[in-house]
Amino acid sequence: MTDLQGKGMVLAIPTALVALATFIVVIIAWNVVFKRNMGEAMGLGMLVTAAFGGSDAPAHLLAGLEGALDHEVLFAALAFVFMAFLIDETGLIGKIIAILNSAFGRIRGGPAYVATAASAIFGALSGSNSANTATGGSFTGPWMVRTGWTPARAATVLAGNGGLGAALPPSASMLIMIGFAGDLATTGQVYLALLTAGAYQVLHRIIMVRYFVSVDKIAHVSSDMVFPPLRETLKAGAGAVSIFLGAIIPIVVTIGPLADYLGRALGMEEALGSISILIWIPVMITLLALIAGRQNLPRSASGWADMLGRSLPRFATIGALLYFAIAASEILGNLGLAEDVQMVTQAVPFSALGMLVAVGLLIVIVAGPLSSTATLTAVGQISMLALIGVGVDPLAALTAILVFASTEGASPPASGSIFIAAGLTGAKPEATFIPLIVYYVLPIFAIACLIGIGILPLWRG
Repeated sequence: MTDLQGKGMVLAIPTALVALATFIVVIIAWNVVFKRNMGEAMGLGMLVTAAFGGSDAPAHLLAGLEGALDHEVLFAALAFVFMAFLIDETGLIGKIIAILNSAFGRIRGGPAYVATAASAIFGALSGSNSANTATGGSFTGPWMVRTGWTPARAATVLAGNGGLGAALPPSASMLIMIGFAGDLATTGQVYLALLTAGAYQVLHRIIMVRYFVSVDKIAHVSSDMVFPPLRETLKAGAGAVSIFLGAIIPIVVTIGPLADYLGRALGMEEALGSISILIWIPVMITLLALIAGRQNLPRSASGWADMLGRSLPRFATIGALLYFAIAASEILGNLGLAEDVQMVTQAVPFSALGMLVAVGLLIVIVAGPLSSTATLTAVGQISMLALIGVGVDPLAALTAILVFASTEGASPPASGSIFIAAGLTGAKPEATFIPLIVYYVLPIFAIACLIGIGILPLWRG
């Protein structure tokens, strides 16, 4: 914050807030207007942010770049990127979807329930809204249309489900917010809280499917469609299902009754405390995926080189994005962002609910042209500080922000999920805009507000 004095007046200029606003404008312009990738946008935004330090700009820039390297989330993100890539390469998702087909395919509205379950599962593994829509929708979209769903309704369901990529842990959005949270919440608490919020969102999607089935009078799947027995697909896909142990085991041994017992009875409290689920979840899922999908792995050194080469673009984009984003947040912190936000919240009285609505509108608007990851990189830190400043519980504030950002998949007009879903079903994208807002964006917005004010409880471990 800078004070300008003159003629008996003191004018406080919130330097960090101005820097943040400029940062948002720069990344939106570079990504949306100039069509450059988000990693470049974050790097440029970081440089512009540092420039607000004036003569101390080089020192702020260096401190931000060094500080970012101390964040565990930066390295965890790369592990998650490779995990999602490997699961895709080994074809394990196809086996999981086959199990879902056997379980739900025959019931009324079955394709939509399969699409919802597949989106929840793949969303938890990939963390990407657009990829989530494309993966599950590539077969459930046409299947829905063939079984009586209108193209527009089928596309609405697929695009609405796409947001589960950011709604369920882990995701790049979650990693960014963990970096912003610092000591306000542990990694385990954030993971479990977002898992709870994600469960609320999955339940909302199931209710929507049930509603659409009733309103649109969707009939049962035709008897000429043959689904393998569930026991067969479970047997064939047992290895694929086993990868979820990679998430369950680190959580169970570090959080909850078993963790308490191991720490108390076996004297392993210090050892268990050193386990980072942010690192061990992607590592263990990757190892289990290598075992379960070994038949689809390359058999030669050149094959491995080719496969790993295909993963490099993903590393380059998410690695640069997160590194520059965390560095920019470090710079903003050094410029006094927390103090500036406190000054504004004291000057403009907001209730907790009022601030939640204001923050939610900001995030939803910014998420229109940007991904949830880019959105929270731009406004996640100030949103969290603003909510905490009016008395919202830090973990609830962080979780509510992540839920707000998950509307990106269903936010017209620029969401990639909408156009992917429309392409898969043959619908006109604009036909989904109003239904998506009414049936997905607004209910998800309400879920976030209810979490923020404590009406919807969170599992804290």
